[in-house]
Amino acid sequence: MAAAAAAAKPNLLLPVSVAIPSSRVSLPTGLVCSARSPPPRLRAAAAAAAASQALTSPVAAETPEAKQMRVETEAALEWGGVCARLAGFASTAAGRAACGEGRVPVGRSREESERLLEQTAAAALLPAPLDFGGVEDVSAAIAAAAGARLLAVREICGVGRSIRAARRVFDQLKTLSEETPDGRSYTPLLDIMQDCDFLTELVQRIEFCLDYTLSVVLDRASDKLATIRKERRKNIDMLESLLRDTSTKIFQGGGIDSPVVTKRRSRMCVGVKASHKHLVPGGIVLSSSGSGATYFMEPRDAIRLNNMEVKLSGDERAEELAILGLLTSSIADSEMKIRHLMGKILELDLACARGSYALWINAVRPAFTDRDSDTQLNPNSECSVFIEGIQHPLLLEQSLSMVKESTGVGKGQLSDEHLVSPMPIPLDMQVRNDTRIIVISGPNTGGKTATMKTLGLASLMSKAGMFFPAKGTPRLPWFDQVLADIGDHQSLEHSLSTFSGHISRLRKIVQVVSKDSLVLIDEIGSGTDPSEGVALSTSILKYLASRLNLAIVTTHYADLSRLKAVDDRFENAAMEFCLETLQPTYRILWGSTGNSNALSIAKSIGFDQKVLARAQEWVEKLLPDKQKERQGLLYGSLLDERKLLESQANEAASVLSDVERLYNEIRSEADDLDSRVAALRATESEKVQQELKFVKSQMDQIIKNFESQLKNSELEQYNSLMRKAEAATASLAATHQPTDFTFGDEENESSYVPEIGEKVYVEGLGGGSMASVVETLGEDGSCMVQYGKIKVRVKGNKIKLVQRGTKDTSASSPVKAKGRTPKRSAAEANQDGNVSFGPVVQTSKNTVDLRGMRVAEASHELQMAIDGCRSYQVLFVVHGMGTGAVKECALGILRNHPRVAKFEDESPLNYGCTVAYIE
Repeated sequence: MAAAAAAAKPNLLLPVSVAIPSSRVSLPTGLVCSARSPPPRLRAAAAAAAASQALTSPVAAETPEAKQMRVETEAALEWGGVCARLAGFASTAAGRAACGEGRVPVGRSREESERLLEQTAAAALLPAPLDFGGVEDVSAAIAAAAGARLLAVREICGVGRSIRAARRVFDQLKTLSEETPDGRSYTPLLDIMQDCDFLTELVQRIEFCLDYTLSVVLDRASDKLATIRKERRKNIDMLESLLRDTSTKIFQGGGIDSPVVTKRRSRMCVGVKASHKHLVPGGIVLSSSGSGATYFMEPRDAIRLNNMEVKLSGDERAEELAILGLLTSSIADSEMKIRHLMGKILELDLACARGSYALWINAVRPAFTDRDSDTQLNPNSECSVFIEGIQHPLLLEQSLSMVKESTGVGKGQLSDEHLVSPMPIPLDMQVRNDTRIIVISGPNTGGKTATMKTLGLASLMSKAGMFFPAKGTPRLPWFDQVLADIGDHQSLEHSLSTFSGHISRLRKIVQVVSKDSLVLIDEIGSGTDPSEGVALSTSILKYLASRLNLAIVTTHYADLSRLKAVDDRFENAAMEFCLETLQPTYRILWGSTGNSNALSIAKSIGFDQKVLARAQEWVEKLLPDKQKERQGLLYGSLLDERKLLESQANEAASVLSDVERLYNEIRSEADDLDSRVAALRATESEKVQQELKFVKSQMDQIIKNFESQLKNSELEQYNSLMRKAEAATASLAATHQPTDFTFGDEENESSYVPEIGEKVYVEGLGGGSMASVVETLGEDGSCMVQYGKIKVRVKGNKIKLVQRGTKDTSASSPVKAKGRTPKRSAAEANQDGNVSFGPVVQTSKNTVDLRGMRVAEASHELQMAIDGCRSYQVLFVVHGMGTGAVKECALGILRNHPRVAKFEDESPLNYGCTVAYIE
């Protein structure tokens, strides 16, 4: 049978194979993929798909009682509301359906929940949402193919599009991981799709045979289909041409008002008046109009062509069904792989939805704790539950929606100024490692039930890999079950009173609870006699204390709050109530016991004062005076202490704010200081350079005038010209004298006696200009100094010694015609004395490299280097050898430059380099 069915299937045309039998192919009678076992290559995919689908079930192998309790608990905690919010962030129809039906994957173990949290964290880092466009919910089509139903063209195209879109989503993730510096951040999302088969061959076959846009079978699907359609088009052209000619003749003969060619009973025909049917001799009447005045007749010559059209149309439909049957069979054979791939796409979509939802509500990632291991690894970890500032997700979602509607701010764009009232009040939860039962007391409408629901919902969200709104890194245990008894379970249908429904659920909780369970019980023991209710509640809680991870119960029974005194596994908590405003604050006071404040609440809503006064009398009779007084004093002292701490905290916050502000101002000034100093230095340097250029030009002018006058004058006029030059130089020096230049102390100034040849600083010539003493007069303390070519007579208190023993032998040398004093060699300079120059150590800062430059460029570069060199520093001039032009230029500049005191010729140790000493 299998061989016969295989022989009946047409060969589909692919780009690499073109073959189709010419005989007619009929649709196989049984596409029974599901009746036979899948091939070995599909077994691994089937197992993975089953594991993926099993993830949607929170607890493996649930008992009927446990499943019923889970469903009721999720309803009490409004888990469906969270899933519905998550549906708004899903991108695929399957994802939205899963969230809307509450089928969000929940980890069956701590490891699975950790993996889901890793996926959510990776999705929250995506720079933009993944494009799931084209992914459809094809589960019904796949099931139909596996059930031997022939798929329509639209259904097969949907399968092909979905598989192609799944591959595109995987390529997006892969590209994003490769382009991101830390691509490992997206590894949890890539791992979801790693073991998927994208069925490339099946998709290519579908795309080759079908048109996704028009949802039709293409001619190229098989040779036979192409031949049939070609013959049919030819036959239709002939038939239409014949009928048009016949209809025109009828019109011309007056047999019809206008030519009519139409189809009746699946056959092409022409319209003719009943009175003129003789115009269609031998024609067959197929039908008539409603009035009977017009006949629709098939001409005799069109009978054969119509018969051929019917036959070819049937052949075409049969061939299309055969092609669709083969594609349906291929989809049925790949059922397991397609289901596995679509399951992974659903898992990826839900992970991205969790990441977007976390960003929307500003949620943080929780961490799971283990009571025993955490205590051993971290002795300071005293809390199994430590959550700061948690907010109920549904209440927060409502507030965010209200803010979004009022401000027009979109998702992920809310800032602190947008988050205004009515935001839910954050709660702090701290449960020690040795605590098993927490008893919360306090007034009605104080937030006891909301606190329980918030923790229960946070536990479910963390198991499902969802982040929840809180501060820092919240920590809580991984609970295998969350069991809740919240609300009134009265049922007339099942003949249950309030207490009966309550105790029935407690019985189921005791029956299914485990060591890793979280139990939430609202108003335990209520609905019956208070004394019996307290007794029963105490017994149940003591029984549960050794059989679960954590239980939180709310009560108005004061006796339950006293269990902490006799059992360390119990802890108390109270919901704060403001006696001044008679309103709850929705804050948890851990370790405290709260009052119901029933009389205060009744008074705030306007109850009759006489009734309240009588009730107060009964309270005083029933409550011992000492206990009442002790509770009042304790509560008052706690309030006073809290106010004091709040005052101190506010003061400390104010001081901290002032310190931070001052620190930021100082830091800002410090950051700007460097830039301001650099700018100031640049400005001052520019001013100095400009002034230096101006003074230099003035001095050059004075020297030029002096030399020209000296050439054109006689010897007797020398002294007169010299005095004029000295006066001009002194005037120029006085004009540009620095105001902040100071000489040595008075003792040195009064005791110093200049000697001929010494280097001195002269006030009025600038602090960086040195002159040589050439003559001492002695009587009035004045002396003659030489500055370059200029000799000036100055008083002794206007000069300052550079260094004792430093003399200039060139001071007494005669003035040459060009006005330049010859440079001494290094050996001659060393004989006269030692000048304090910098260390002769070559570095990148004190080296100028002229090699490879032209003479003009080298000259300019050396001049710039000398001008930029500090006083009494060493400059290494690297000129190389070459043709010697650059070397001669460099040596000429060093000989004539006024700042070059001396220079050393190159040596075997300094080949191609001359060392210059800069004044």
